[in-house]
Amino acid sequence: MFTKTIKLLLCIHLLVACSLPIAWAEEKQQPNQTVDLAPNASSAVTMDVDTGTVIFEKNKDAKLPPASITKIMTMLLVMEALDQGKIKMTDKVRTSEYAASMGGSQIFLEPGEEMTVQDMMKGIAMASGNDASVAMAEKLAGSEQAFVQMMNDRAGQLGMKNTHFVNCNGLPADNHYSSANDIALMSRELLKHEEITQFTGTYQDYLRKDTAKPFWLVNTNKLVRFYSGADGLKTGYTSEAKFCLSATAKRDNFRIITVVMGEPNTKTRNAEVSNLFDYAFSQYMSYPIYKTGDSIGELKISKGEQSVVPLTAKHSYSMLLKKGEAGSDIRHEVQLLPDLKAPIAIGQPIGKIVVYKGDQVLSEFPLESSIEVSKAGWWVLMKRSAKQLFFID
Repeated sequence: MFTKTIKLLLCIHLLVACSLPIAWAEEKQQPNQTVDLAPNASSAVTMDVDTGTVIFEKNKDAKLPPASITKIMTMLLVMEALDQGKIKMTDKVRTSEYAASMGGSQIFLEPGEEMTVQDMMKGIAMASGNDASVAMAEKLAGSEQAFVQMMNDRAGQLGMKNTHFVNCNGLPADNHYSSANDIALMSRELLKHEEITQFTGTYQDYLRKDTAKPFWLVNTNKLVRFYSGADGLKTGYTSEAKFCLSATAKRDNFRIITVVMGEPNTKTRNAEVSNLFDYAFSQYMSYPIYKTGDSIGELKISKGEQSVVPLTAKHSYSMLLKKGEAGSDIRHEVQLLPDLKAPIAIGQPIGKIVVYKGDQVLSEFPLESSIEVSKAGWWVLMKRSAKQLFFID
């Protein structure tokens, strides 16, 4: 009896011992397990730019002081004004007494000094110039206060629910806050203007080149020099906000944004952003739908000065896939709104791109008009009708 009991106990022991590696392996591969890749950050988000899919998050909706990351919204409004033809890169921007009085990071603008929009953007993107930000705000809206209202209005349009701006540069102020997710949203919108990386991705440049005192610009975001594919976007620091960064990097047509807030120092901030970049690039890939400049189709407009407008992709459209995941059954359709009539405004919704996997809708991308189409006069409409009537080419 005793011998049988010993044998039974030995069998149980062997069964338990054999099952341990299997149980451990299953536990290790649990898909719901998450590892904090930014343990020192107060909040963080990593987002795929094309789809807006969040790859990693940590306290993403926490309302925190954003410091100079605020300037992403300032740069966005400048780029949109350029697109709309309200200003040009060569336009001169005059510095007011108020703009020149800004402390903190600056390009040391003098009252009355003029710089082009292009040089002001260099000063904002690379040197985080608080003075340049206010000068551009006054150029676009007449006053910083009016420009801040534009910033908050645009934040609302982008769905930035945990953001409120008080100034255009991120200097400490009561009730001035944002979240990692909201910053990723406005960063994503800014990156639709692909030329922005000419400013944010440059490591060094000069202002006042043709003067006796040229001003050397060195990008505050060191990742643009030391991380492969990094080309933006904006750093931030105040004693309250600590060290913040909204960074972007692109490899093989796959662009991501990583935002970290409340980091203890620049070294930790850059290391944790690099870790999040490494994770995204190693685990995911971009499946292209349209590349920038690709033909999407034609837009037919009733009673417009142009009856047919060619559509091209203003930015890239893609799907986010895990590496190794098949993309062969992914398809897409361009669905334009019927009976579009002039006038058509820039930014007006005109349809959407719908992406399917089999019969399942994976994603929808809104399409907006990139040009303005005025209503045709009676003479143009009459000639058009005559051509249709008599089949004239």
